[in-house]
Amino acid sequence: KYRATGPFRGSLKIVKMAATRPLCSVFAADGSKASDAPLPAVFTAPLRPDVVQFVHTQVNKNNRQAYSVNQHAGKMVSALSWGTGRAVSRIPRVGGGGTQRSGQAAFGNMCRAGRMFAPTKTWRKWHRKTNTTQKRFAVASALAASGVSALVMARGHSIENVLEVPLVIGGSIESTSKSSKAKELLKAVGAFDDVEKCAASKKIRSGKGKMRNRRYVMRRGPLVVYSNNDGVEQGFRNFPGVELCNVERLNLLQLAPGGHMGRFVIYTESAFKQLDTIYGEAGKSIPQLSMQNADLARIINSDEIQSVVNPAKAANRKYLRKKNAVKNNKALLKLSPYMAAARASETRAQEERKNKKAKAIKKKRGASRKSALEFAAKISKQGEVCENGFEM
Repeated sequence: KYRATGPFRGSLKIVKMAATRPLCSVFAADGSKASDAPLPAVFTAPLRPDVVQFVHTQVNKNNRQAYSVNQHAGKMVSALSWGTGRAVSRIPRVGGGGTQRSGQAAFGNMCRAGRMFAPTKTWRKWHRKTNTTQKRFAVASALAASGVSALVMARGHSIENVLEVPLVIGGSIESTSKSSKAKELLKAVGAFDDVEKCAASKKIRSGKGKMRNRRYVMRRGPLVVYSNNDGVEQGFRNFPGVELCNVERLNLLQLAPGGHMGRFVIYTESAFKQLDTIYGEAGKSIPQLSMQNADLARIINSDEIQSVVNPAKAANRKYLRKKNAVKNNKALLKLSPYMAAARASETRAQEERKNKKAKAIKKKRGASRKSALEFAAKISKQGEVCENGFEM
């Protein structure tokens, strides 16, 4: 396996993976550093939370138990529709008399004591098949995320006092069959804080699940990955939140609970070294990144790309909005100067006729008003009617 290292600009140096692989510390049971171990190649897998979330959702559906309502529920009563013509709906109604139940609607999902809409059946599609390559991709991505301390802390694990992430413990951890010795080991490497956090988080479940043998809920703690069970299962299984898994049977539901990467994993030395045989040239293929450099803006603006791409095109020419020559004289002038001149002449003629008519109306109204005023003055000079009474 090879990969390219170094910045994007300049020459890309091809080196072997083993030469660039960092070393991880292997701690003894008392918390002291015992030796070093090369980081397995699977920890270089790309982090794909979308793949992990999808695979977790699909795989998690495979432990569901079928449920349904009674097929006769809501239909265990004799009822018949009254038909039309009685000013009531045509829903089936309970027969008989002498009780308030008689005449009540039945069977419908909108009726009291009726069946539900679309009653659930046991032959629903409960389980899901998932591609093997996708499941392996998700497990490899979850393993790689367990080696990033930021993701482990973001998931909520208390690893402030942990010596190193990923945490590898050598010696006789796989033969630790006593919980007291396991507790001392967890305290020595700083992992017992996460166990105490899980113990403090235990509370009663909200909802009806508390009545169905799942009364308590609790956060997830460390995951102990071992190679050989020489008593490690018995030693660690009783701590709250602690789970165990064989390295040959890694489970995504444990590596990424809830579909969230970054589980705090404690590896035994033999299991940590065995990851290189499970993943790599001799085992399962390790997913590769589609892009070694995900900085797309930097790639596009680099000299190598800009030297071969076409130059940037100028902005498109903006065209003026088309004017209607029937309504706009300037647009008509471009099409037919003669028609534009004729229209302008006609417009002036209309204005002149309008003004001439307005003057004539004003003159006529002024003359009639003048004659009315003269008539009123003449009448007022004659005096009032019957000024001297009714004498003639």
